[in-house]
Amino acid sequence: MRTEIGDDELRSALQEANLPTLLAALAQLTGDDTWLTGRYRPTSPLGVDDHDSAGLTPELQAQARAEAFTVLRAWHDGEFEAAPPPSPERLTEMLHVSLGSSQQLPADLGGLLAEEFGVADRDPVPPPGMTIRHIEVLVIGAGLSGLCAAVKLKRAGIAFTILDKNPAVGGTWLENVYPACGVDTPSHLYCYSFAQSPSWSRYFAKRDELYGYLEEVADHYDLRRHIRFDSEVETMSWDEDTQQWRVTVRSSAGERDTLTANAVISGVGLLNRPSIPAIPGLETFAGPSMHTANWDTSVDVTGKRVLVIGTGASAMQLVPAIAGTAAHVTVFQRSPQWGLPNPNYMRETSEATRTLMAHVPFYLGWYRLRLVWNFGDRLYPALQIDPDWPHPERAVNRSNDKHREYLTEYIRSELGDRQDLLDKCLPTYPPYGKRPLLDNGWFRTMTRDDVTLCTDPVVEVREHSVVDANGVEHPADILVLATGFQAVRVLGPMEVRGRSGKSLREVWGEDDARAYLGTTVPDFPNFFLLLGPNTFAAHGGSAALTIEMQVRYVMSLLLTLASGETSSIEVRQEVFEAYDRRISDALTRTIWSHPGMTTYYRNAAGRIVIPMPWTNVEFWQMTHDVNLDDFHLTPATDPAPVQAG
Repeated sequence: MRTEIGDDELRSALQEANLPTLLAALAQLTGDDTWLTGRYRPTSPLGVDDHDSAGLTPELQAQARAEAFTVLRAWHDGEFEAAPPPSPERLTEMLHVSLGSSQQLPADLGGLLAEEFGVADRDPVPPPGMTIRHIEVLVIGAGLSGLCAAVKLKRAGIAFTILDKNPAVGGTWLENVYPACGVDTPSHLYCYSFAQSPSWSRYFAKRDELYGYLEEVADHYDLRRHIRFDSEVETMSWDEDTQQWRVTVRSSAGERDTLTANAVISGVGLLNRPSIPAIPGLETFAGPSMHTANWDTSVDVTGKRVLVIGTGASAMQLVPAIAGTAAHVTVFQRSPQWGLPNPNYMRETSEATRTLMAHVPFYLGWYRLRLVWNFGDRLYPALQIDPDWPHPERAVNRSNDKHREYLTEYIRSELGDRQDLLDKCLPTYPPYGKRPLLDNGWFRTMTRDDVTLCTDPVVEVREHSVVDANGVEHPADILVLATGFQAVRVLGPMEVRGRSGKSLREVWGEDDARAYLGTTVPDFPNFFLLLGPNTFAAHGGSAALTIEMQVRYVMSLLLTLASGETSSIEVRQEVFEAYDRRISDALTRTIWSHPGMTTYYRNAAGRIVIPMPWTNVEFWQMTHDVNLDDFHLTPATDPAPVQAG
């Protein structure tokens, strides 16, 4: 769509354009591949930045930007029409050239790219003339997963209600408000493919902007009228006679209500219920005490002694943000973390960049596609165990070892003249064995005089202090638990009882959730999980991408349910078991099975519950088309349909 832009504004914006992105956009706009394959062909990047120059000489860069202005001015003035959309195969080849990569892209990547780019529809389409009976769907959660499901349900004309325990939309981005809270996936990738934003103010958005984005989605798609806030799901039970779910919800005031639905979609996610460590005396602390997920914004850390337990993702963001404001910060670390540098992590997007995203056709789309690969499957081979690798104690293959060497040198350089901290800050396990964290200035913060890094275990909390295993007492005015979430306790306290009357907790135990494609479980018909067990792309990707793939799969099943011929859909036990064996076998070959670290990815028995062992492309293929032979379909007793309107 053409938008108004002046010559000076366009010229100025083009001076800051990321050239690999711009060249791909021009190749698509004009249908002329020489923008990418001719004299402007991008080189292979040497670092981890966006490779803005494409490796071109200053003279070639200037020529490319000048020629781009001429073409874009002509297009904006209506002098030519955009070339036809590229095929999936051409998209893959164009992306390969744009990346300047020596690593060949998968031949089957194109279908995923086409959907991300919007030239292929990600929504399943009912057959022409299909009649649809009225069904009711409950969606649990109004965060990233639930809102996506709601948009697709509304588009399909299926009635739904969203239930959320909170007073507003946003899920984790409503609840987490600690200082410097933000996303560690690039903003332009951490959003829906159908609701991309050209106006992100940062390359890695902070909490307020992420929350605002989800609010905008809810408003744009008119979802609020479908949401029941202050409605926490307590129990669900399948009624075989009516072929419906009976769902009991409770308000914060303790009032209960029971709803019925033909199907239920869980969008509660994995990082929902805070994990509170069992530390003796925790309740005796006299000052403010809070988990990062329940941050009290009325508490001022200025001039206070703050003690932080934990060094995961939230601590990596929080501690550098409050150091220098607090009088002193003491950090208790169970194990060190690999911190990854990224030049864009702290950067704001310029006005010129936002102009390019909004006014240069296909620029935003190509910038996103580059992220799909660079922050996705590109890293996957480095996380697969090479059984012949001679140094398994430090890495899982040669590539992984190169990452270890690079990151080790990075940590050394960040510590500067405080190399005495190296043993405390340098992990001994392979990089990416635990959730990789983007460095928020963590290592430099550890060198500050007003920061203490303690690696001795916490054994007791007292009224004004914390005691470590050596008996040393650490005074504190404020106590912060940066101890993560009950990720492996999927669905948290919710009780879900299936066709047999057994609960999911009885089937799974406390921490051993399993689901076919991370989405559905035998004995629990018409119940679908988003971001369920073994769906987290721990090698890289975006939660939004995984959610959209799962939602497509679920929508295909719901359309079958709404056909009027079927009242319930339940995955077959043998299909579930075969998938479980397959995924368990694949996980043994990944870095997350390495014994050298503790990680929330694994349950108490050591089974990997959180990451998926597949690439994003493989998971896309698995979830793209439903095979109804994988399911028991219960014929509807009252198949009288109503024509979809």
